Amino acid sequence: MPKYIIEREIPNAGALTAEQLQGISQKSCSVLHAMGPKIQWVQSYVTGDKIYCVYIAPDEASIKEHAEKGGFPANRISEVKTVIDPATAESH
Repeated sequence: MPKYIIEREIPNAGALTAEQLQGISQKSCSVLHAMGPKIQWVQSYVTGDKIYCVYIAPDEASIKEHAEKGGFPANRISEVKTVIDPATAESH
């Protein structure tokens, strides 16, 4: 199943409290549960004014539906084509 990176523009995201982040996470999980097992949240990275989320989903439409139902932005959705890491530099 495809993996996606979702860029969410959220002003002052880096200043959100633990309680606020917990509330956002709970809302996301609730929507995901209602949508069924085909869409999964892997993890998110919180920066100053954005949150970058990694999801596994059947298609981009599912990502958009989750964002709409959850009330969070999905300003940019990019499908991951390949993953590389330091081991990629090694010859086989």
